[in-house]
Amino acid sequence: MTDLPEIQQRELTALVDDLSALDPQQWRSTTLCADWDVEEVVAHLGAAATTTRWGWIRSMVAARFNPDVHNRRRLEEFRGATPQETLERFRHVRAITLPVKSSPAGLGEVIVHAEDIRKPLGLQHNPEAAGLLAVARFFATKNFAVNSKTLVKSLALRATDAEFQEGSGPEVHGPLLSLVMVMAGRRAFLPDLSGAGVPDLSRRPISS
Repeated sequence: MTDLPEIQQRELTALVDDLSALDPQQWRSTTLCADWDVEEVVAHLGAAATTTRWGWIRSMVAARFNPDVHNRRRLEEFRGATPQETLERFRHVRAITLPVKSSPAGLGEVIVHAEDIRKPLGLQHNPEAAGLLAVARFFATKNFAVNSKTLVKSLALRATDAEFQEGSGPEVHGPLLSLVMVMAGRRAFLPDLSGAGVPDLSRRPISS
């Protein structure tokens, strides 16, 4: 059985390694995640990993169930006075275990937000195959943090570099990481995909 928390820890470590090499200007670079810069995405991931289930519920209630307000409050709570302080806090993050430890959702958060940072900066990383496959299957069959299942409804997804096929309808094929990122609402990865279903997918409302 795939140990998702262990894979997630290795992915977090790989992200810390990449972040450690950034200069001050790169920490202020825009990412693929809404209007957040690199430090804000890192603080968001750190907050997600250090907020308990009951803490999350209390935060959402206090934010009147507005996820944008919730996310902003929690990331500001986690972030340090400088990017280096934020990074030092992030080094101690172990795993995102919401909603439950065995869910691929936490690993999906790490993989997607790490690519939100890496792609604009031109950084290359290949997530562990078993973990990425678990996230792809989760995104294709469930709406959780993003409406990934709804986005790819009535499309046949096929990875060209992994044993992954899901759904039926016009085909969309490409690298598994690109499929995952598009299911997470990242249009920047659409050019990596091919197939009869791509024009339809491109027209669907995608939010990041």
